[in-house]
Amino acid sequence: MSELVGEAKAELKQASKEVKESENVAEKYSAMTVSKNSEMNMGDLTTVLSAVPTHKPVKKQIQFVEDKQEFSRFPTKTGRRSLSRSISQSSTDSYSSAASGTDSSDDETSPRDKTQVNVKGSSDFCVKNIKQAEFGRREIEIAEQDMSALISLRKRAQSEKPLAGAKIVGCTHITAQTAVLIETLVALGAQCRWTACNIYSTQNEVAAALAESGVAVFAWKGESEDDFWWCIDHCVNTEGWQPNMILDDGGDLTHWMYKKYPNVFKKIRGIVEESVTGVHRLYQLSKAGKLCVPAMNVNDSVTKQKFDNLYCCRESILDGLKRTTDVMFGGKQVVVCGYGEVGKGCCAALKALGAIVYITEIDPICALQACMDGFRVVKLCEIIRHVDVIITCTGNKNVVTRDQLDRMKNGSIVCNMGHSNTEIDVASLRTPELTWERVRSQVDHVIWPDGKRVILLAEGRLLNLSCSTVPTFVLSITATTQALALIELYNAPEGRYKQDVYLLPKKMDEYVASLHLATFDAHLTELSDEQAKYLGLNKNGPFKPNYYRY
Repeated sequence: MSELVGEAKAELKQASKEVKESENVAEKYSAMTVSKNSEMNMGDLTTVLSAVPTHKPVKKQIQFVEDKQEFSRFPTKTGRRSLSRSISQSSTDSYSSAASGTDSSDDETSPRDKTQVNVKGSSDFCVKNIKQAEFGRREIEIAEQDMSALISLRKRAQSEKPLAGAKIVGCTHITAQTAVLIETLVALGAQCRWTACNIYSTQNEVAAALAESGVAVFAWKGESEDDFWWCIDHCVNTEGWQPNMILDDGGDLTHWMYKKYPNVFKKIRGIVEESVTGVHRLYQLSKAGKLCVPAMNVNDSVTKQKFDNLYCCRESILDGLKRTTDVMFGGKQVVVCGYGEVGKGCCAALKALGAIVYITEIDPICALQACMDGFRVVKLCEIIRHVDVIITCTGNKNVVTRDQLDRMKNGSIVCNMGHSNTEIDVASLRTPELTWERVRSQVDHVIWPDGKRVILLAEGRLLNLSCSTVPTFVLSITATTQALALIELYNAPEGRYKQDVYLLPKKMDEYVASLHLATFDAHLTELSDEQAKYLGLNKNGPFKPNYYRY
């Protein structure tokens, strides 16, 4: 027994010696590496390595005193939720936003309360933080690489300056792709003032980069409703600057100018509108005889409908849902309200991932298309209790009502892919008996008294641009179409366009498409004279009549 005790003491003594030697080695290594001017040579390295004991160490019980203190200070339930929310939110932010170095006090200050100046000494803008401009510039440069057709148009027309004298006021999503469009318009001779059409879709760093370059931008992510209209007003109402062209997305800018500044509105030479909601408003004005300027309906142009609406939504719907909810789609029951081009794109993506997709429709033609594409057409009330996800893309209002939301099962997801935020009756959810809990950026749990939760994304606003990003190449097609529409309306001789809403000329649609073919190294077949005569076409187009349905 005494021998065992003696061996144990010897081992303990040896262990103490090893610990001391290890500490000496650590101190020596630390002293050699921390010094800025010192360099470790091979001799030093050999000395360090030879000082490390090679015999078997003795197992010791390690006490994590510091860690225990840290864990004892772990946040309360409220604190844990805040921590989780912070981590989740950071996972949905862009790299440049995270790397921009803004502090929390800066984030809490409204941009309207700040005085900021760009490198040119101008303060005619209102963005989150002008210091983010460098990061925004990098994002714009990345977008330019996949918008070669728009850049090509910029280079071709830059010397002619077809928009010289144009004063364009714009209200669109302010993203890197939109920035490429704005800078193209400036390169073609236009002066621009810009604001955001969606309170959640602005990329703050991109807005800062535009402001730094001299564009008067009034937008930041997370605006209130009051901020939204304040930004529009500051875009329009400025001393010594009279807009003569409008580029709108949703019709809010047009509506504001028409209602509040009718004399300014009458002097507008043309409006270019790219959304279902905005086009609907224009047709209403035209029908009532109140539209006093010509307008171009870009939304229904072939290059917008068949590319942006379809392909953009096909890719971005999944991106938006994955980033916000981490949902797995295989086997999920999803209802897509509306089977237009946006609905078709969403359904194709969801079906490919194994979701069980249902369609609601008012149009028998679209409904028949859905049936022949393999989807079941239903009324929402028939399956509302069983669905996991509802996606609206109709451009209408109250597509999903409070009564239907009350009957949804726990954990259901509700979101909107149409432009307008009226498709889901969000206002009816802001009542005392329902609790709202923000769990991530643009993700709210709406909690019923019985504990049921419905997950609402982006407060019913446009999902893809509020919660994720969209494919740059597809946006290049739309942006090129918008630029050409502005050039056409601004340069059109008097009398060509009356006070009405027009579609983009077919020849222009084909030109936009041809600019983008080079990206795919695509080679068009040319008609022979005999073939062109047989079809009754010009060899250079347009190749389809206006009534043709692609």
